[in-house]
Amino acid sequence: MAHPLSRIIDQLKREPSRTGSIVVTVFGDAIVPRGGSVWLGTLLEFFESLDIDSGVVRTAMSRLAADGWLTREKVGRNSFYRLADKGSQTFEAATRHIYDPPPSDWTGRFELLLIGNGEDRDVSREALRNAGFGSPLPGVWVAPSGVPVPDEAAGAIRLEVSAEDDSGRRLLSASWPLDRTADAYLKFMKTFEPLRAAIARGTDLSEADAFTARILLIHHYRRVVLRDPLLPQSLLPADWPGRAARDLCGEIYRALLVPSEQWLDGHGTNEKGALPPARKLLERRFGA
Repeated sequence: MAHPLSRIIDQLKREPSRTGSIVVTVFGDAIVPRGGSVWLGTLLEFFESLDIDSGVVRTAMSRLAADGWLTREKVGRNSFYRLADKGSQTFEAATRHIYDPPPSDWTGRFELLLIGNGEDRDVSREALRNAGFGSPLPGVWVAPSGVPVPDEAAGAIRLEVSAEDDSGRRLLSASWPLDRTADAYLKFMKTFEPLRAAIARGTDLSEADAFTARILLIHHYRRVVLRDPLLPQSLLPADWPGRAARDLCGEIYRALLVPSEQWLDGHGTNEKGALPPARKLLERRFGA
């Protein structure tokens, strides 16, 4: 019987290189809860399990540092990386979007942000996407009322509109490609259902395999959920697969959490030595 991770890793290899994106997943999912800093060697050991060359990883780390997402500290010949201040708010918003339950106190209204031409529009675009905003037109962003507005878009003109009338629903349809998001959720479930079934059968995964599986699970899931505005149930199609995808992700994550953390206990290093224990918030993800 094939190893339960083989198909997922093979699929990853067929896609365009996403090494930098996987690095971001590792930091957001595993390193930030353990103090935020990690030795490059720890990352290289993990990426070896994906058959990704160390040179490719070093290049990705350098690009992320050059773009202001990571900072590097040299101690002797060793390099240690941590999340830069620039990325902290984006990471916090993404973390809530990925791991917290969808909000249930929607008021029936949407927030409309208008952003003028120039540098502000470029700076705010990615932050707004990661916060769950959709864009029906250039410079126009929409989200259910109550979604926090990123600092990068603090200067936007803010309005409220209702989703109760035809105009509001047309705005909703134009802001988010729900059909594409639904297809992506279905693809995610098709990719990871065999892993869930293998775990349910009692298939033995090593600590290293558990960590690899956990990172790939969140890497694939966040690529979908961060493009999902987590709209109220009343505005979604009856067969919307987002909830089933979240349940699947949470079930696998809870099963992998303890052995994957044990791998980090033995292999994760920062400039002071072994990584500190994960904060309690890790145990609350997906209701873990």
